[in-house]
Amino acid sequence: MSSFFDLLLFTSNITLPIFIIVFLGWFLRRTDWLTDSFIHSGSKLVFTIALPALLFINVLESDLSTVFDTRQVLYAMVATIVGFLCIWWFSGSMKLAPENRGVFVQGAFRGNMGIVGLALCMNMYGEDGLAVGSILLAFLTLLYNVLSVFALTLPFRSGERFDWWGMSKDMIKNPLIIAILLALALNLLQLTPPAVIMKSGEYFSNMTLPLALLCVGGSINLQVLKESSQLALGATALKLVGLPFAFTLGAFLIGFEGLALGTLFLMFASPTATASFVMAKAMRGNAALSATIIALSTVLSLLTVSTGIFVLRAMGAA
Repeated sequence: MSSFFDLLLFTSNITLPIFIIVFLGWFLRRTDWLTDSFIHSGSKLVFTIALPALLFINVLESDLSTVFDTRQVLYAMVATIVGFLCIWWFSGSMKLAPENRGVFVQGAFRGNMGIVGLALCMNMYGEDGLAVGSILLAFLTLLYNVLSVFALTLPFRSGERFDWWGMSKDMIKNPLIIAILLALALNLLQLTPPAVIMKSGEYFSNMTLPLALLCVGGSINLQVLKESSQLALGATALKLVGLPFAFTLGAFLIGFEGLALGTLFLMFASPTATASFVMAKAMRGNAALSATIIALSTVLSLLTVSTGIFVLRAMGAA
């Protein structure tokens, strides 16, 4: 019995701090301590400066020989593509309207790895978990963007030419990708920026997760949750249960364990990324459906992620 409560305490220590801050963000927004403009500006600050600083410093100071697992990265990318294709095929059988199909697919496979995923990895495994999560984020961010474009444009089949060159330039200018690639290059060359740059970067990196989680919580609309459609529930079930279970089981069966298995689960089990709403709105998708999926998956992920961590630890697998 004591081991059961030890596991329960271990799981709670990983997930509850994150979701307490998310709830605090929701509460502060409802009481007008946080405003929509603050949430917008805070989210932009996180994406363009704070999160890139966190990733840059963490990757730069990591021992890549121990945290970079080529096999893990390849598995994560292949699993993501396979999961995307399965959901795409499944959505085709549902006969969805074009504006709903892409949003459903994106909501079911695109996780909030940059905020919730990294926070979970850090809470569970410390600096090593954050480093491994950053590596996974570096490779999957680009893949997520490409797959999301396919999901949101193909259903319309309008014959319009999509600006792939423009999208490629946008991804190349993505602050997260720039920060990680630059850090990888400096790490491999064994070069370190001046101490004043590193210290300034640390100040920004320290504010990343609290600010980002507050903004996530402030964006949750409970009224939207009450009006959740069957599509939103279906996409959320795939995002929080279907894909994480399949991907984690597959990883376990081919020999992943410990840190590698745990970080794969945590990144894949993270709720739907808030960036999916921006893309849906910009590419003629059903933005309201996207917002519902994000809110629903964020709230329910407390239960699903906690359950997954509890099971993995009980099995001694992660």
